[in-house]
Amino acid sequence: MDHLSCMTAPPNRPIYLDNHATTPVDPRVLAAMRPWWEENFANPGSVEHALGRAAEEAVEEARAHIAGLIGAEPREIVLTSGATEANNLAIKGAARFAAASGSDRRRIVTLATEHKCVLESAKALKDEGFEPVILPVDSNGLVDPDTLRAAVDDRTLLVCVMAVNNETGVIQDLAAIGAIAKAAGALFHTDAAQAAGRIPLDVAAIQADLLSLSAHKIYGPKGIGALYVRRRPRVRIAPLLSGGGQERGLRSGTLPAPLVVGFGEAARIAAGEGMLDAGRIAGQRDRFLAALAAAVPGIEINAPGAPRVAGNASLAFPGGVSAQDIMAAAPGLCVSTGSACSSAEVEPSYVLRAIGLDEARARATLRIGIGRFTSPADVDRAAAMLAQAWSRAVSGTTRAAE
Repeated sequence: MDHLSCMTAPPNRPIYLDNHATTPVDPRVLAAMRPWWEENFANPGSVEHALGRAAEEAVEEARAHIAGLIGAEPREIVLTSGATEANNLAIKGAARFAAASGSDRRRIVTLATEHKCVLESAKALKDEGFEPVILPVDSNGLVDPDTLRAAVDDRTLLVCVMAVNNETGVIQDLAAIGAIAKAAGALFHTDAAQAAGRIPLDVAAIQADLLSLSAHKIYGPKGIGALYVRRRPRVRIAPLLSGGGQERGLRSGTLPAPLVVGFGEAARIAAGEGMLDAGRIAGQRDRFLAALAAAVPGIEINAPGAPRVAGNASLAFPGGVSAQDIMAAAPGLCVSTGSACSSAEVEPSYVLRAIGLDEARARATLRIGIGRFTSPADVDRAAAMLAQAWSRAVSGTTRAAE
């Protein structure tokens, strides 16, 4: 496959294994976007002339591809700047519409391992009279259904549970969670930024009312995302932005046609090739883990008993070394010590602490994200580089202790 081979890292270029932070733009996505930068730069809202109408048509075709990835209707897709905005719109929008409508439902139930934008959105609503409830997870990062069921009652407006965790790759049982929310008459929102293209998603099957997506997690461009808003039965949310009323009045602002087209092409490819990707990526992950385990005795996977997406490996290194030290000793490798969306402060990941890891193990954890363009040569080199970096870090720690 040409689109795979052209992305393999050359020997003098860092190997990229941080595909949960962001993915490279697929060359096919880049090709689809390019005409909308160069040949037709019209505003898709300018439907009174030919170029504007052509841009609008391209946007609507892309919207259909995005909808198709999750089993939705095109008119249920509200385009945003990314998943952070989509999550804010879902949570704050649902809460503010309910408050304005006189609803007495004030509880928002979520998990301790959610993305910061979900946790902070829920907490911010406390000042508006809402009750954020942040539930614990077990050692595998999964919510206990009985714990969730006990927290979700007739006071609950919204249940927010992410589909796939951005650090551990753990997959929640969305169908079961959706059923619990619906049984209590609550809305169900899921942040599916890390799930789209990696696992099958169907909004009807999981009974989602709101679902957030991000293009740059599925080999599309940065700066564009979407919120699915169910139409039947209709889910009502209040907009966060005031403006020209684009996106059915829910998200004002000029649509960036090139980014939308890129998102649509990425979604089209993910719908057709995502499961093939997953099989190939799982093979690369297993090859990588086998090589690393042979060279680093005692290395462990965090949340080992949970289902996870194929490309994720949250690895705790032994020997009393920190992930920062390992990364410093392997400058030719791009991995992560935790969530790339958190602050730059060097502190243990709140997600890893929430699954019960002590501070030392959390600090010794690296997140590996294998993706569509990772080659066998990449994982072989990466395993060797990490093993050497760990060995040097252990030696440095031993010398420092003497």
